[in-house]
Amino acid sequence: MPLEILRKIGLSEGEIKVYNSLLDLGSSSLNQIHEKTGIERRNIYDILNKLIERGLAGYVIENSRKVYSISHPKKILGHVEEKKQELDRIKEEINAELPAMLERHDSKKSKINAQIYRGPNGVKAIYEDILNYKEHYFIGGGRYVMKSMPNYWNNFNLRRIKAKIKFYNLVRYELKDEIKKLKYEQIKVLPREFSLNPNVIFIWGDKVANVLFEEEFFAFVIESRKIAENYKKYHKFLWYKVAMKFNDTKPIN
Repeated sequence: MPLEILRKIGLSEGEIKVYNSLLDLGSSSLNQIHEKTGIERRNIYDILNKLIERGLAGYVIENSRKVYSISHPKKILGHVEEKKQELDRIKEEINAELPAMLERHDSKKSKINAQIYRGPNGVKAIYEDILNYKEHYFIGGGRYVMKSMPNYWNNFNLRRIKAKIKFYNLVRYELKDEIKKLKYEQIKVLPREFSLNPNVIFIWGDKVANVLFEEEFFAFVIESRKIAENYKKYHKFLWYKVAMKFNDTKPIN
């Protein structure tokens, strides 16, 4: 059995070695497992007990000694299902406790917070947070994530569409003839004078991010209700007073 599968279900290296030895040997004594794996006998005993607790192994008594064997490999699916049920229970418990935790967290939180993010994972963190809000505003949009991280973008956009999150996108002038409108997205085009560096302003909830899409992605995020309100007004002014109409009326997914 591929070792990676056993690692993915949470088995330790010792458990993987013992499981695979039993898979090769069939029913085996402690000494046979020791010879096959090279693991010390006292450690093998502990490992076997853990495999038995997981339902992945068992034993019978033959001639006053224990002989071990693995359970049917399909038991692995049962083990995964148990883990899933356990995680579902934990999730329910977290959801029950979350309101009180959030109240305690918000009571101590400063009215203004700032964070710096770097690299693709930093940008992904911002996009994941966007999914918690129904409306999002861009100034200087250039489809940078769509182009540089297409696999992540496709997954994110499917989740965005499912949640019906709206984008109000003021895109760069040079994209006016190539960009296609997304579902739940409205677009207008900024004047040519706004096209300088690949810098995009994101506005969502009480947050504003200044994101620079150069060789190393860099983002500076400010969380402040007043600052976010001002940037939304700035976006609104550009939208109605400065930006040009976008003619494409056919949204893409």
